[in-house]
Amino acid sequence: MFIAGLLIISIFTPGIRVAAQWEKGVILRLGRFAGLRGPGVFYVFPGLESALFVDTRLLTLDIPGQKAITKDNVPVQIDGALFFQVRDPGRAVVEVQDYRFATTQYAQSALRDVVGGLSLDELLAEREQIQSAIRDILEQRTQSLGIHVDSVRLLDVDVPEDLKRMMSRQASAEREKRATITKAEGDKLAALNLSDAAATMLESPGAMQLRTLQTIDGLGASPSNTVILMPVELVDLMRGMHIGDGRAPAGPSALADQAAPAARACRSCGRALDPGAKFCNACGAKVEN
Repeated sequence: MFIAGLLIISIFTPGIRVAAQWEKGVILRLGRFAGLRGPGVFYVFPGLESALFVDTRLLTLDIPGQKAITKDNVPVQIDGALFFQVRDPGRAVVEVQDYRFATTQYAQSALRDVVGGLSLDELLAEREQIQSAIRDILEQRTQSLGIHVDSVRLLDVDVPEDLKRMMSRQASAEREKRATITKAEGDKLAALNLSDAAATMLESPGAMQLRTLQTIDGLGASPSNTVILMPVELVDLMRGMHIGDGRAPAGPSALADQAAPAARACRSCGRALDPGAKFCNACGAKVEN
């Protein structure tokens, strides 16, 4: 009896299987798919059935660096990460030889296809849209394998060093342009405000006097500053006297008119004479001084 018990135990014990909470056992009976078992303890008949365990948790695969050429003929190298989950372990085992390797190859192909249809600026600016496009392509291709693609993340986009330097100079020039435009707009606004302030002070003499006093107060008490004060009333009085006289100050044109000698004319024919001429060029008459 003891020997018979040991024989029975040795025959049936190898058929006991234990699947973890996140695992599913794919049962193959005589080489044919017979269903899923687990999680927990289950039994397979030795010699008739076999069990393949599949992890149903969220899995991560590394997408190795892929060299691609963008739509504007710029070579780039991109690597990323793929997050997926096995929803149907039976199909993942039966339909494909190695679902992990197949998913990785699909991800690399989809990454190159999407990047090849974009320009470099779109690749750098629209990362979220690129990740969504790659995920949609992978979802369509792996759905028949019982695999659900959760997300795709681009980790790094590497461009040639000379292109990096050109992009840095372009960004610096763009920032300098914005700074120049901002300064010009500030100068324009300041000029408009000063024009409004000048018009207000012109309409209100008291405001001009207050502004003068503020300016004097802002100079401060310093030995390097010499301030000569002149009453505003005296300046207004001198301006009024100048306007009441009715004479405009002699400018450069007036002085020039006074300094220029009067033009001479021939007494015989009335033609204008050249300065210092002794005979008239028109009639030949002698010029009398």
